[in-house]
Amino acid sequence: MFASISNAQMDASVLKDIESIENQVIDWRHYFHQNPELSNREFKTAERIAEHLASLGLEVTTGVAKTGVVALLQGENPGKVVALRADIDALPVTERNDLPFKSEVITTFLGQETGVMHACGHDTHTAILMGVASVLSQHKDKINGTVKFIFQPAEEGPPPGEEGGAKLMIKEGVLSKPDVDAIFGLHINSGTPVGTIKYKPGGTMAAVERFVVNVQGKQTHGSAPWAGVDPIYISAKIIDGFQSIISRESPLVEEAAVITVGKITSGVRFNIIPESAELIGTVRTLNPQMREMIIKRMTEMAADIAKAYGGTATIEWQNNTVVTYNDPALTAQMIPTLQSVAGEDKVVLTKASTGGEDFSYFQEEVPGFYFFLGGMTPGTSEAFPHHTPDFMIDDDGMLLGVKAMTQLTLDYLNAQ
Repeated sequence: MFASISNAQMDASVLKDIESIENQVIDWRHYFHQNPELSNREFKTAERIAEHLASLGLEVTTGVAKTGVVALLQGENPGKVVALRADIDALPVTERNDLPFKSEVITTFLGQETGVMHACGHDTHTAILMGVASVLSQHKDKINGTVKFIFQPAEEGPPPGEEGGAKLMIKEGVLSKPDVDAIFGLHINSGTPVGTIKYKPGGTMAAVERFVVNVQGKQTHGSAPWAGVDPIYISAKIIDGFQSIISRESPLVEEAAVITVGKITSGVRFNIIPESAELIGTVRTLNPQMREMIIKRMTEMAADIAKAYGGTATIEWQNNTVVTYNDPALTAQMIPTLQSVAGEDKVVLTKASTGGEDFSYFQEEVPGFYFFLGGMTPGTSEAFPHHTPDFMIDDDGMLLGVKAMTQLTLDYLNAQ
């Protein structure tokens, strides 16, 4: 069991330091937003983070899981070890807004030219945790134990053929030397008003699978489809069949589940039926039994549908995250802390999300608590989704993030 804590207000000197660093946190966020880097390529981002942490006198390690940065802050008194994690990578998305710090970065991703954008708020996570490090480093006398700051690359997934993210950090020992007792993380949310925190005990985000279906047909002239086997037509039937697994075979009253095909590649010319097609997509599940059933049925269905139309199909699977699971005891212990910094009416119990988070791999190893931070300007009529060109976050949301992560750390380490 976790020790209890009191629902006390923030120490005045800590609060003063947090409020005084708000503009700096916003400046860091703008820098990272203008200079985004893709997964496992966060070189300048890591350099900027490491320079700041070193300037605070922390013990800094770079090159963890390729581009990750880890720093240790020793309190003046002995105690437990708590880890705080922020993800630092951006996405292959071309930004479409008029922000003065808009990203203009262009790169090549999987052979295609694309913009690069912090379209999921990782720039805010990074800036918030840098701010927390700044504040806590000035209050070592209030820390019973050790704080481990984890700036994690490749949360969105490493490039094909590479390792990365939380899995690789764990493999390289990020949760040891010293051994971590608990870990906290947050995710800013474009659809939650500034000043609000949302959380859920237990399963809060989905297990994520990536799948690739390879469909094999027989090439022929587009004017004579009967002379070949059309892999594009077969692909359409497979996609339709996959959705029937959700609508007719999955017990959605228990938990949500999603199958999405996000990319189809086939053909070179309008009047040629091609030889093959490739479908790439994702499965999101919150229930282990449903996960097994969906994977089994998709594998069977792809092959059977292709055979029915004269072709063949195989499916390859890659697990990207497990269920993001908030330890119930740790969650219950820390909710009073969030209520003390945000207000009881601003800390809201939410439902599970079919989004995924590789923070979940840390939670497989040690108790963890992951919550959602409001980033939408109050009164806004439309919030653009994450991973889209129009995604935006209000800078005013970050101050509460610094307060929450700082006080979670102090309350956890100083609990009796």
